[in-house]
Amino acid sequence: MQLRYWLGTAALCLMALPAATAVQAQAGNYPDKPVTVISDAAAGATPDIDARFCADGLTKLWGQQVVIINRTGAFGSLAVHAAAEAAADGYTLFMPSLASFIAGPGIATNVPVMLPRDFLPIGFTAENPMFIAVNPALGVNTLPELIALAKKQPGTISIAVTGVGRLTHLTGLVLQERAGIQLLPVPYNGGPATALADVGSGRVSMIIEGYSGILGAVKAGSVKLIAVAARERLPQFPDLPLASETIPGFSATGWQVLVAPLATPKPIVEKVSVDLAKVVSDEDFKKRLGNIGSYSQAMTPDQTLAFVKKEQETWLPVVQKISVK
Repeated sequence: MQLRYWLGTAALCLMALPAATAVQAQAGNYPDKPVTVISDAAAGATPDIDARFCADGLTKLWGQQVVIINRTGAFGSLAVHAAAEAAADGYTLFMPSLASFIAGPGIATNVPVMLPRDFLPIGFTAENPMFIAVNPALGVNTLPELIALAKKQPGTISIAVTGVGRLTHLTGLVLQERAGIQLLPVPYNGGPATALADVGSGRVSMIIEGYSGILGAVKAGSVKLIAVAARERLPQFPDLPLASETIPGFSATGWQVLVAPLATPKPIVEKVSVDLAKVVSDEDFKKRLGNIGSYSQAMTPDQTLAFVKKEQETWLPVVQKISVK
């Protein structure tokens, strides 16, 4: 009886060996071909540029091309669907932004994304505070001046909305609510390029966007920064006031995380997490991000999960309140 037991146990172990060995080999050789990363960001927007910086770093580290694929529209649900349907082999990953995690109830299927129900967390990639910029002809140089003018002319100062339901849009709505003003929204699709052309020409008065999305216009002088909705003053912009210096407690920072489809082997998730941490901790990478007003920090999968949940606790009530209105 005892012999039969041990023989049976040995047989089970031998049966399990090929599967275990396959997973280890998969993680050990990974990646041995190009990796696709689906992004919900519009091409040229700050999250897209941040994602491409991360892809560049992983490409150098792995010696395999990491390709960013932009799947925009439907409040991020198109990207979510494509990523969820991808093979769980580590060769298709997903880099969702804050918007996919805080989409309002009923506005689209597949959102808001919930971790770890929908995807496996891997790590944190970048964060980008929202900058408030105006056309110089508007005649305001500070956020208090903008608020004062908006109160004198309610509903007449136009604001470019680069993606309904995204953080740029939500930040503008919260700004209006907290400041007690009413702006005139002008919606745009496909990122900030077209919107910036209109703000720069004066057809639209202002825009809220990540810095990389408006960098060219700021340097050209066609738009002027008046505040940033960061948690603290930024080293690259020491003289730019925080929005919270005018509206206490007001901040708005976009971010992205890297996740994998459910059932992706744990060894692969762990390897990508460790390698991503190396990329975002690199000083050259941090400098590249800082030059476009973005920042990063390394996070484990568990830390990423905790971070996302905390952000959802902050933003989902805001979105639901706006949706009710």
